[in-house]
Amino acid sequence: MASNSDPLIGLAAGRLTGPLVRALGLPRPRVLRREAGPYGSDELRGRQLVLTAMPGGHAGEAARSLLQALGARLLMETDLAADASARVDIAVLDATGCRELASLAQLRSFFAPLLRRLAPCAKLLLLAPCPLEAARVSPEAAAAAQGIDGFVRSLAKELGRSHAATVNALQVPVAAASALLGPLRFFCSARSAYVSGRILRLDAGQALYASPELPSVPGRLRERLAVVTGAARGLGAATAARLAEEGARVLCIDVPSAEPHLRELARRIQGDALALDISSAAAPAALCDWLRQHPGLAVDVLVHNAGITRDRSLFKMSEAEWKQVMAVNLQAILAIDAALDQADLLAPGAREICLSSISGIAGNAGQTNYATSKSALIGYVAARSAVLASRGATVNAVAPGFIETDMTRQVPWLIREAGRRLNALSQGGQPRDVAEAVAFLALPESGAVRGQTLRVCGQALMGA
Repeated sequence: MASNSDPLIGLAAGRLTGPLVRALGLPRPRVLRREAGPYGSDELRGRQLVLTAMPGGHAGEAARSLLQALGARLLMETDLAADASARVDIAVLDATGCRELASLAQLRSFFAPLLRRLAPCAKLLLLAPCPLEAARVSPEAAAAAQGIDGFVRSLAKELGRSHAATVNALQVPVAAASALLGPLRFFCSARSAYVSGRILRLDAGQALYASPELPSVPGRLRERLAVVTGAARGLGAATAARLAEEGARVLCIDVPSAEPHLRELARRIQGDALALDISSAAAPAALCDWLRQHPGLAVDVLVHNAGITRDRSLFKMSEAEWKQVMAVNLQAILAIDAALDQADLLAPGAREICLSSISGIAGNAGQTNYATSKSALIGYVAARSAVLASRGATVNAVAPGFIETDMTRQVPWLIREAGRRLNALSQGGQPRDVAEAVAFLALPESGAVRGQTLRVCGQALMGA
């Protein structure tokens, strides 16, 4: 569904207005395909799949089996030759066998003939070698593995504007091939509508925590407790609602001044509300007390979404403005985590997700405090992942780019337009896009993803 706050999407798609948009040389963002509701056992039903593997690859057969089990229809070369009108929704190349520079030519030979066949909003995915494993083989293998990164980012920029297609890669160690279900389901479906040009690493040491079995029923978070901070509005509300769709009982936390919105959200998703200023010294103990008052509950999913901005140039920024941002965006997260760890209130196999930002990756003028706090979270999840690994738990970050919210609608028009257009998809994301990324990382099947930051930015031009 097109965002009502971005009229250019509708104008570009209009029969009468589309030619005018083209004639004026304006960006032509396409309507992105998105999914509603929880994951289904046949998430990819009706999607047409092309999959091949380089010689020596170790992930292609597992990927083919899982994608077909999810409902995708595998197209053979004979199918494409027999039907010139056949369109490809999903294209997957197992490049885990790419160990020589000559192998890189297969990136072009596989994808180039498919480009004229791509359906709108197609999903292209490379299964890539693990850089550490490649480096142990030879410097040439390491070079070939690194070359895939540049190919993915470049092709994503080509296809984002022309097809609203996304291109991503998964780095798959040999021992992690059995942990593909969650990442494949996310990156090959419309759940990843606003995620492109990303390279995500699967961790071999965590493969056993990612169920290789296909879920038989929707609602993968049934009988699990999810805690979402900053839940009253915007990204937090979208995330709480998305986790509830997967069956989670959601504890929605926000400041007391937002309590009316908070309680309405909790009522709507059949969750719980806790009015709490997470930056207060008493907040960690108050959360632990709430959990102890509900025997049998521990935190299965923890989403640190709450955050504030106090934008100002560093020259004009007060000490109070710096401290306020650090207190909410960073110190509160560490304090809550420490309290839950000490009280042993994180469940085995828990999933923790911190909301970072593209500003924390690329920086942004007037946001030294905000960018510092969000960049610090990237380092925090990378280090904390080792702490949680022994419990089968994971921690990751999600870094949104320009997302269409009530807050961004108040941004001056010129700045808002730049935020929308300066990405490969030429449009802003939706709160649902961020919620989908959080849900992906929160599910049991994503245990091989840990200590990483997933950008939800439409492949923003800011940052790497």
